[in-house]
Amino acid sequence: MHYYRTVISEVGPEVRDLLEGGVLILYADGAPPELAEVSVLHRVEHAQAEAPRTGSQLRIGEISALVTAVGPTAWHKVNEMGHVVINFNGSGTAERPGEICTQSVDPAALLACMRSGTVIEIVDI
Repeated sequence: MHYYRTVISEVGPEVRDLLEGGVLILYADGAPPELAEVSVLHRVEHAQAEAPRTGSQLRIGEISALVTAVGPTAWHKVNEMGHVVINFNGSGTAERPGEICTQSVDPAALLACMRSGTVIEIVDI
Protein backbone atom coordinates (compact mmCIF):
# COMPACT_ATOMS: atom_id res chain seq x y z
CA MET A 1 0.00 0.00 0.00
CA HIS A 2 1.12 3.52 -0.78
CA TYR A 3 0.45 5.66 2.28
CA TYR A 4 2.02 8.84 0.97
CA ARG A 5 3.71 10.30 -2.07
CA THR A 6 4.93 13.86 -2.37
CA VAL A 7 7.53 15.77 -4.38
CA ILE A 8 10.03 18.25 -2.96
CA SER A 9 9.57 21.75 -4.36
CA GLU A 10 11.98 23.76 -2.21
CA VAL A 11 14.52 23.20 0.58
CA GLY A 12 14.82 25.82 3.32
CA PRO A 13 18.26 27.28 4.18
CA GLU A 14 18.27 25.78 7.71
CA VAL A 15 17.36 22.21 6.65
CA ARG A 16 21.02 21.14 6.55
CA ASP A 17 21.53 21.88 10.26
CA LEU A 18 18.40 19.96 11.23
CA LEU A 19 19.36 16.96 9.07
CA GLU A 20 22.73 16.79 10.78
CA GLY A 21 20.75 16.34 14.01
CA GLY A 22 18.61 13.61 12.42
CA VAL A 23 15.43 15.67 11.97
CA LEU A 24 13.51 16.51 8.79
CA ILE A 25 10.52 18.87 8.78
CA LEU A 26 8.07 18.70 5.88
CA TYR A 27 5.52 21.40 5.07
CA ALA A 28 3.25 21.66 2.05
CA ASP A 29 3.91 24.51 -0.37
CA GLY A 30 2.63 27.81 0.97
CA ALA A 31 4.04 27.49 4.50
CA PRO A 32 4.74 30.80 6.28
CA PRO A 33 8.30 32.12 5.63
CA GLU A 34 9.51 31.46 9.19
CA LEU A 35 8.51 27.78 8.83
CA ALA A 36 9.78 27.50 5.26
CA GLU A 37 13.32 28.38 6.45
CA VAL A 38 13.58 25.15 8.46
CA SER A 39 11.43 22.97 6.22
CA VAL A 40 11.39 20.98 3.05
CA LEU A 41 8.43 22.31 1.08
CA HIS A 42 6.55 19.79 -1.03
CA ARG A 43 3.54 19.06 -3.26
CA VAL A 44 1.40 16.11 -2.11
CA GLU A 45 0.42 13.71 -4.89
CA HIS A 46 -1.23 11.01 -2.76
CA ALA A 47 -2.14 10.57 0.91
CA GLN A 48 -4.05 7.69 2.49
CA ALA A 49 -6.41 8.45 5.37
CA GLU A 50 -4.92 5.49 7.23
CA ALA A 51 -1.63 6.14 9.07
CA PRO A 52 1.39 4.04 8.09
CA ARG A 53 2.18 1.16 10.36
CA THR A 54 5.45 0.43 12.09
CA GLY A 55 7.62 -1.45 9.62
CA SER A 56 6.47 0.59 6.61
CA GLN A 57 9.24 2.09 4.53
CA LEU A 58 10.03 5.79 4.13
CA ARG A 59 11.80 6.50 0.83
CA ILE A 60 13.44 9.81 0.04
CA GLY A 61 15.06 9.59 -3.36
CA GLU A 62 17.56 6.72 -3.09
CA ILE A 63 17.45 6.65 0.74
CA SER A 64 15.10 4.34 2.61
CA ALA A 65 14.41 3.66 6.28
CA LEU A 66 11.85 1.62 8.17
CA VAL A 67 9.22 3.49 10.17
CA THR A 68 9.72 2.67 13.87
CA ALA A 69 6.96 4.84 15.44
CA VAL A 70 4.10 7.14 14.43
CA GLY A 71 2.93 9.78 16.91
CA PRO A 72 -0.82 9.93 17.64
CA THR A 73 -1.40 13.22 15.78
CA ALA A 74 1.30 12.91 13.11
CA TRP A 75 -0.86 11.48 10.35
CA HIS A 76 -3.70 13.93 10.97
CA LYS A 77 -1.24 16.81 10.45
CA VAL A 78 0.11 15.17 7.29
CA ASN A 79 -3.37 14.95 5.80
CA GLU A 80 -4.58 18.32 7.07
CA MET A 81 -1.62 20.57 6.20
CA GLY A 82 1.15 18.47 4.69
CA HIS A 83 3.22 18.88 7.85
CA VAL A 84 5.23 16.29 9.73
CA VAL A 85 8.48 16.00 11.65
CA ILE A 86 10.52 12.93 10.76
CA ASN A 87 13.03 11.92 13.39
CA PHE A 88 15.72 9.50 12.18
CA ASN A 89 16.46 8.23 15.69
CA GLY A 90 15.25 4.62 15.47
CA SER A 91 13.00 5.12 18.50
CA GLY A 92 10.12 2.72 19.02
CA THR A 93 8.11 5.52 20.65
CA ALA A 94 7.45 8.97 19.22
CA GLU A 95 8.56 11.56 21.80
CA ARG A 96 6.24 14.19 20.32
CA PRO A 97 2.70 13.44 19.15
CA GLY A 98 3.27 14.97 15.69
CA GLU A 99 6.39 13.05 14.70
CA ILE A 100 7.22 9.93 12.75
CA CYS A 101 10.35 8.04 13.80
CA THR A 102 12.44 5.91 11.45
CA GLN A 103 15.70 4.03 11.45
CA SER A 104 18.75 6.25 11.39
CA VAL A 105 20.24 7.17 8.02
CA ASP A 106 23.46 8.81 6.88
CA PRO A 107 22.82 12.59 7.16
CA ALA A 108 25.16 13.40 4.25
CA ALA A 109 23.39 10.94 1.94
CA LEU A 110 20.02 12.29 3.04
CA LEU A 111 21.13 15.87 2.44
CA ALA A 112 22.22 14.91 -1.08
CA CYS A 113 18.59 13.89 -1.79
CA MET A 114 17.19 17.24 -0.64
CA ARG A 115 16.49 18.92 -3.96
CA SER A 116 13.51 20.01 -6.00
CA GLY A 117 11.90 17.06 -7.77
CA THR A 118 12.92 14.35 -5.27
CA VAL A 119 10.05 11.99 -4.44
CA ILE A 120 9.22 11.17 -0.82
CA GLU A 121 7.04 8.10 -0.21
CA ILE A 122 5.84 5.91 2.61
CA VAL A 123 4.90 2.41 1.49
CA ASP A 124 4.22 -1.02 2.90
CA ILE A 125 6.97 -3.47 2.08
